[in-house]
Formats: sequence, structure tokens, C-alpha cells
Amino acid sequence: MSASPASSSPPAAPARLWPGFALATAGAIAFSGKAIIVKLAYRHGVDAITLLMLRMLMALPLFVLLAWWAGRGKPALTRRDAWVVLGLGFSGYYLASFLDFAGLAFVSASFERLILYLNPTLVLLLGWLFFKRPVTGRQLLALAISYSGVLLVFGQELSLQGPHVGLGAALVFGSALSYACYLLFSGEEVRRLGAMRLTGLATTVACLLCIAQFLMLRPLSGLAQLAPEVWWLSLLNATACTFAPVLMVMLAIERLGASLAAQTGMVGPMSTIVLGALILDEPFTVWVLMGTLLVLGGVWLLTRWR
Repeated sequence: MSASPASSSPPAAPARLWPGFALATAGAIAFSGKAIIVKLAYRHGVDAITLLMLRMLMALPLFVLLAWWAGRGKPALTRRDAWVVLGLGFSGYYLASFLDFAGLAFVSASFERLILYLNPTLVLLLGWLFFKRPVTGRQLLALAISYSGVLLVFGQELSLQGPHVGLGAALVFGSALSYACYLLFSGEEVRRLGAMRLTGLATTVACLLCIAQFLMLRPLSGLAQLAPEVWWLSLLNATACTFAPVLMVMLAIERLGASLAAQTGMVGPMSTIVLGALILDEPFTVWVLMGTLLVLGGVWLLTRWR
């Protein structure tokens, strides 16, 4: 076939992908910064319940605004929608966030990010468990590669962080499992409400639950005793590491599709390891590198072999 006039110039499609890749990369790095900020805040004596409440309190107006903006001109929520949003907000953002914050008190930021990155493998396993979706031998191989990487880093964590690493790893794994349930069961609601609106509503629910949890378990007077650094770190966490990356990843998915955006997110664990070594003085050893490569490689193979 003869070349068209446009074929002599660089193709437009790859050029249009660059904004999407930039958004996905920035979102992954911003998300990974959450663990660094939490670890820094823990140095000032704050507990997980208080720290999570501050993050969600500061993020609440932004997510309410997102839910309103995305819902303009759309039908009102039905009673079914309201119950589904409540359940998804509890699982995907409240419970997952609480378990993650609690686990970070016992494990390094880099190990936390590796466990959370197992999320696609958990979605696959839950799909097999609840919906009888078939799992191939190649997918099982990808799972084995990813989990061997986590076990490799777990061995080093146990020797460096102490006996509570098991508890921390279990809490973070519970966080990943809770968020995987959100991903697995949110598909129909995303089609009904749209991704932006559902995210805004579900995170608003989570913010209110985190605030209510604090009011039930902690005295308000304790807020006056917090170090100023905790407030500034919480503000940074709520904006740069919570609301902003949600928007960036959503916009990236619109431009790249979910598969490409997810693969770009592989930069997240690596950025956490680098930031952990530079800011938190966490050890960067050959075991951490090998474990990270195994986790990333396994998840990459899983996305290729779906």
C-alpha cells in the first residue's frame, strides 16, 4: 500500500500518550509518598487512629467537591446505590487505609509498598474464589514469582525490624486484601455512576468513618498536644499523596486505559524504596532489590498473561 501523507510525519497516537504516562507516573510516585509521610509522622509520637483522622479530615472537602462535580446533571443515588457506596467506602478506603496505617508502625515503607503492590494477584485469587474465574498455570507462576519476592524481603525485615514484623505484614496484607475486594466488587457501580463520582462518594464515606472512629476512641483534647510537624505532614498527605494522585491516576486511565496505567504504576514501589533510603535511612540491600524485582516481574507477567 502507498503511504498516506500523514505517514511521513511522526505518528500522533504515541505523542498523545505522553500526558497519560506522565500523569500515571506522577500519581504512582505521589501515592508511594504516603508511606514516607506516615513514617515521618510516627517519629512525633502520633498513633494510627489520630494520623488517619487528620489525613481524612483534611481530604474530606476535596472529595466532597469531587463527588459534587462528577455528579452534576446525573440522576440521584438510589437506595441500592447508597448501600453499595457505603460498603465500597468502608472496604476500599476506610478499612484499607486503617490497616495500612497500623501496619506501617511495624514495617518499613518499602516493604509496605511491595505488599500493597500484590493487589492484582489478590484480585485474581478473589475472582477465582467468588466468581469461579479460571486461573491458568502461567498466572499461578506469576503469583509464585511475586510472593517469593515478598517472602525474600520479609526475611530481611524480620532480622532488622524485630518480631513485630509479622503483625505489620499481616495488617498491610489485610489492607491490600480489603482494597482488592473494593476493586472486585466496584465494577458494576463504576458503570452506573462513573469512576470519578464513585471515587468521590466512596472516599467521602471513608473520611466520615475515620473521623467517627477518632471521636469514639480518642479525646479531642489530644489534638492540642500534637507536634506542629504532624499537622503539616497530614496536610501534605491529604493533598499531595491522597487527593492529587487519585485525580492523576483517573485522568491517566482515561488517556491510556487501565492496563497501561497499571503497568506504569510499577514505578511506585521503586520510588518508595528510593525515598525510604534517602529520607528515612531505610536499608537498601541486594535482598530488597531482588525482592522488588521479583514482585514487579510477577505482577508484570500477570498483566501480560491475563
